[in-house]
Amino acid sequence: MRKLADLITTNDMGEMLEHIHAMIALVERDGTLVSWNRAFETYKAKSPLAEKLQDCFSQKEKDKVCDKLNIAQRDQFVIEFGVDEEARTIFCDCILIPLASGGALFIAEHVDTDTSLQKIVQNLKEEIKVFQAESEFIKKFAHNKQIEINAIMAQANELSHVDALTFLPNRRLVVRELQSEVLRAERYNSQLSISVADVDFFKRVNDTHGHIAGDEVLRHVAYQLRDHIRHPDMVGRYGGEEFLILLPNTKSSAAEEQAGRLTTQVRDTIVELYEHSLKITISMGIAQFQSGVDNWESLVKRADNAMYEAKSKGRDRWVVAS
Repeated sequence: MRKLADLITTNDMGEMLEHIHAMIALVERDGTLVSWNRAFETYKAKSPLAEKLQDCFSQKEKDKVCDKLNIAQRDQFVIEFGVDEEARTIFCDCILIPLASGGALFIAEHVDTDTSLQKIVQNLKEEIKVFQAESEFIKKFAHNKQIEINAIMAQANELSHVDALTFLPNRRLVVRELQSEVLRAERYNSQLSISVADVDFFKRVNDTHGHIAGDEVLRHVAYQLRDHIRHPDMVGRYGGEEFLILLPNTKSSAAEEQAGRLTTQVRDTIVELYEHSLKITISMGIAQFQSGVDNWESLVKRADNAMYEAKSKGRDRWVVAS
């Protein structure tokens, strides 16, 4: 049987190369394109400015083609040719045949991969995209949740230091602040005064009008104290119907002036209940911190004793502890 190559003329060979599906290109040893068939022309149209074979491919594949061109013997390899209309990766089985003229013949034919495998690969790619999208969503969700948790923690921390009835700082917080002020006054030899205010005849209010009325009276007094002290000062509910006011960098004489304003403010403001209008008064005791003598407990005790002295003198007044 005679060889097919012996029977095909040059013209026949040219016609055949133009009609086969394999991509064929004649190149020089450095990859410069010399001639190519119709199938390669279709692919080269994607890179119209390419003058060398390696310039027709991505950077990754370009390096591979350059390596193959440097091999002076027949070499077969697989190369990636991009993606098709369905975003599936196209692979080609390639062969580079050195020619006696010094150039090389490049032949590439599509690898007909199994359809089911292509579908698996495609599904995996889609799952990766979904996973990436979900990952970003989870990151954002976790970030937002962390913000919510931080806000809740901050709110919980705030509520743990706020009196639920009057919304003033509770005993825990006002005592903690007092301890800090005592340490500061001791360290820097600065002035510090406190006042203890107690609602007069509070038990009578509860017994006569009920605990709801008593709660309203406490709220009323708390608001008057809060709204009529200086900005650096702090008032908190110390317990029951008793309130504690901290006056940093303040002598007892200034605390007296404040006590005068507060007792007048509470006295002159009527508490409106459902069917009654109540006139409320407070008694106050004032104590100035004595460095080297007082701690926070003894300071409160002195102010408390002064407050009881004010009550014994007729209430609706203030007394400064000696």
